[in-house]
Amino acid sequence: MTEKQKMLAGELYTAYVPELMEGLARAKRLCEEYNRTSRDEKEKRRALMHELLGKHGENFNIESNVWFDYGCNTEVGENFYCNHDCVFLDCNKITFGNNVFIAPQCGFYAAGHPLDAKIRRQELEFAKPITVGNDVWFGGGVKVLPGVTVGSNVVIGAGSVVVHDIPSNSVAVGNPARVIKTLPPLE
Repeated sequence: MTEKQKMLAGELYTAYVPELMEGLARAKRLCEEYNRTSRDEKEKRRALMHELLGKHGENFNIESNVWFDYGCNTEVGENFYCNHDCVFLDCNKITFGNNVFIAPQCGFYAAGHPLDAKIRRQELEFAKPITVGNDVWFGGGVKVLPGVTVGSNVVIGAGSVVVHDIPSNSVAVGNPARVIKTLPPLE
């Protein structure tokens, strides 16, 4: 099994192999170019995101500055909006449904490191997918950690750290984020 296959399977892997390093370098170059564009350069920005993202809907907007580890492992649905200064450590799949809004300075971290220092010293890491449903709003500064699923019709309050799955029709806040309110289901 290659290191990339291990990475996408959620197993321990080393990121310091040519295939993965080339993918990281490619994504960083595209992010740097995107972050240098102005909002008026709509076609250029769209072309760069088309080249970077794994999949996207027709209607999406991602503000500068934005950073992806690979880009190709991130998928966004229709009516996706990402505000300034967001980070996507997409060493595994990060998937967003439709009508997702992300406030500034949010982070989606599919990447993680073992708790055991002996394993970390071997330069091994892991990545678990992050899945987000439809009609989700992330407040400013939210951080979502590896392996989390956020249901549909969810609001995550500003500054929250999401370490566990959040069910649909919920408002969750805090560190760690916990559900504080149930929302009526969307019709």
